[in-house]
Amino acid sequence: MAKKVVIEVNNLTKYFPITKGFLRPKVVAEIKAVDGVTLAIHEGETVGLVGESGCGKTTLGKCILQLYRPTSGEVIFEGQDLTQLTDKELRPLRQKLQVIFQDPYDSLNPRFTALDIVGEPLRIHNLMQGKEYRDRVAELLNLVGLAPYMAERYPHEFSGGQRQRLGVARALALQPKFIMCDEPLSALDVSIQAQIINLLDDLQEKFGVAYLFISHDLSVVRHISDRVAVMYLGKIVEISNRDELYSGPLHPYTQALLSAVPIPDPEVETNRQVIVLKGEVPSPINPPSGCVFHPRCYRAFKDCETIVPLLADCADSHQVACLLYKSSYP
Repeated sequence: MAKKVVIEVNNLTKYFPITKGFLRPKVVAEIKAVDGVTLAIHEGETVGLVGESGCGKTTLGKCILQLYRPTSGEVIFEGQDLTQLTDKELRPLRQKLQVIFQDPYDSLNPRFTALDIVGEPLRIHNLMQGKEYRDRVAELLNLVGLAPYMAERYPHEFSGGQRQRLGVARALALQPKFIMCDEPLSALDVSIQAQIINLLDDLQEKFGVAYLFISHDLSVVRHISDRVAVMYLGKIVEISNRDELYSGPLHPYTQALLSAVPIPDPEVETNRQVIVLKGEVPSPINPPSGCVFHPRCYRAFKDCETIVPLLADCADSHQVACLLYKSSYP
């Protein structure tokens, strides 16, 4: 039986204006951070989102949560288009849409105790107070592997991994249906990363929460994700279930990314071919015509310079936006 769709994103764009002038600022250009993204995330599913720095991964996540208001497109949650709702109308829905931030050192208020940090969502939404409030925070701390007596400690009294556990507990406080994980492991040691991954897996199995897991670490994404979406210059160029994508990537950009992932086998590592991309990532202010990847693509041909490929089915549950495949032609 197919799982219920939690978040549905349709042709989402986010352009940041560049202005010139002081008294009467004039828009002279736009940064195309997210450019026509379509994506669905199901109940209890983890979708990994990968790509180079600056490709728009975090911006897409923030647009889904309405932390950034999209320029156009739809974000459907519980039958409502979040982009059309006012801040007041969004407020009750925000309980079900949460985020785990990248840096556990910067995302926690140093003047708050663990009790204040984890319980803040409960206070903001006026859900409980007194003994009930303290008991709920103790329950959340215990859930993420922290002792309830730690509730009176401040962030500087926790290790990096423990701080990220506080961030996870805070995100779970309101029993959300969707959590955006914005590179939650990048500031942690490798051994601690494994603990947080296992924690997220256990919590997903227990509560059925859906994750959008943003990361530049392809090895981590392979371990935690059910499906993986590859993003380049504001566009999703390939999306597939994890095993199929890693065993048979179709888009040249995905092939290049995976060829650079270290393999813990000296013989395989020595004999495999690493695909080195030419040039730098183009500016999102003035992206290339046609396929945005064609200036760096080692398999580009004439049509790539003028035709924008569509993200289309190329196999079962495998979509790619590349003119090497006939299905991607408009």
